[in-house]
Amino acid sequence: MDLARSAIMAMKTINYQDARALMQPGDVIAFGGRAPFSMLTKFMTRSNVSHVGVILQTRVVEDDSGRFFNQIIESTELNGFTGVQINRFSDRLNYEGDIWWLPLCPELRASRFNQNRFYDFLFNQAKVRKQFDLSQALMSAFDIFDSIKGPGFNERDYSRFFCSELVAAAFEEAGLSGTVNASEVTPIDLCRWRIYTDHYYLLKGDGEPEISRFNSSCPSEWNCA
Repeated sequence: MDLARSAIMAMKTINYQDARALMQPGDVIAFGGRAPFSMLTKFMTRSNVSHVGVILQTRVVEDDSGRFFNQIIESTELNGFTGVQINRFSDRLNYEGDIWWLPLCPELRASRFNQNRFYDFLFNQAKVRKQFDLSQALMSAFDIFDSIKGPGFNERDYSRFFCSELVAAAFEEAGLSGTVNASEVTPIDLCRWRIYTDHYYLLKGDGEPEISRFNSSCPSEWNCA
């Protein structure tokens, strides 16, 4: 990425009240937590991001006003379950840590994002209550031998999901990313995929934590081949 384009891409700060109506299905939410596993994830991936989810929207049935709820689907430990689940995004603002909103690129959304397939894939994972995949989450961050598919390399396996694997797999199913090995995509990897608008937004955080190399890498770098 050249310096001019890097300067264009920047983090802005926004509160959720202003962001709520602007969010769309497929927008990524990134988290930077302070719990032990979150700190380990940030250390292993050398980033401020420890977790990701993705926005869904549900409209109020039999209501002509157009009211909707922003929901988030993620694989996480919450509400007595550790795995794929859907929650009101406004409830997740109680998260102890930083929260960023990464809007999808409008051109890609219009040309390559099959929202029906995106929804169907994710709802199916939540319906069967896929559990969190701890071992693959840890190995995805260990990349030293990935070029030769050595120790730490994850073969694609969707029997369980860790957070960024779930979102990356949904983007592949929706036609947004092309073919990828979602089981090797870490939270910071997903934030670096070149699929977003030039700006991303800090919704909650102390100071101004940034996402390094945001929107800079082609998803094809995570191809299964």
